[in-house]
Amino acid sequence: MGRFWDQAGELPYAALDDVIDRALREDLSLGDATTDVLIPPRLLGAANLVARSTGVLAGVDAACEVFRRVDDSIKAEPLVKDSLRLEPDQAIARISGSMAGILKAERTALNLLQRMSGIATMTAELVDAVKGTNARIIDTRKTAPGLRALDKYAVTAGGGANHRFNLGDLVLIKDNHLETLAGEGLGIADVVRRARSNVRHNLRIEVEVETVEQAGEALSGGADIILLDNMSPDQMSRAVKLVDGRALTEASGDISMATVRAAAESGVDLISVGALTHSVKALNIALDYESR
Repeated sequence: MGRFWDQAGELPYAALDDVIDRALREDLSLGDATTDVLIPPRLLGAANLVARSTGVLAGVDAACEVFRRVDDSIKAEPLVKDSLRLEPDQAIARISGSMAGILKAERTALNLLQRMSGIATMTAELVDAVKGTNARIIDTRKTAPGLRALDKYAVTAGGGANHRFNLGDLVLIKDNHLETLAGEGLGIADVVRRARSNVRHNLRIEVEVETVEQAGEALSGGADIILLDNMSPDQMSRAVKLVDGRALTEASGDISMATVRAAAESGVDLISVGALTHSVKALNIALDYESR
């Protein structure tokens, strides 16, 4: 339970190793037909990873590790740290060594860096939009398969926090669970009590509700967190007043820059945004080669 909503402090290197291995197999399993026939193996050079637009950096160490993994003689030096707000033409890292190795690693490094920085940038925009309220921006499990640890790290680089990493981190009772158990005659409060009686002691219980009345039922059952799904700001405000601090409240459902401030002003504790990781707009970052 300790990871739940914690701010991540370090890049998840164990997960990163696996991601890089798979990505390089995908790109280089048959070699690099272009580089292999054109670039002499001993040709040396240098390049810089450079921001092309404003944004928030995430994944610079991941990108540098890709170059080292392709050729351990390559020197890859981050010039700035993750979470920094970037300006156009700002240098992010310097890469030097085998030109063949740099060319082979370029796309994989940029894919990771652009995606992670795009996630961090959108997160930072939403965090800025709710400043002055008590709401925290959190992510969801709507991540790219195999990239969850990196996606969620990028959210924290942008100032957000993490919801559950996997299905074992939290009891999250959603509409389909409730509909399934309604066939047994169980209401929302009954379902929460069943979960409480069976769950291990260190897991919290969250319930998804769609009305203020259902929020009251979840509260009476003893829910720790109440997810207010697709409610209007007025409905959320009334649900927050009903809960009155006896459980955490979470706003969810198509949250965007246009709607996030109103959701925050309803008084909710958490705002989960699936688009942070399922609708990523890659940040424009390039690799610029130094002329000789």
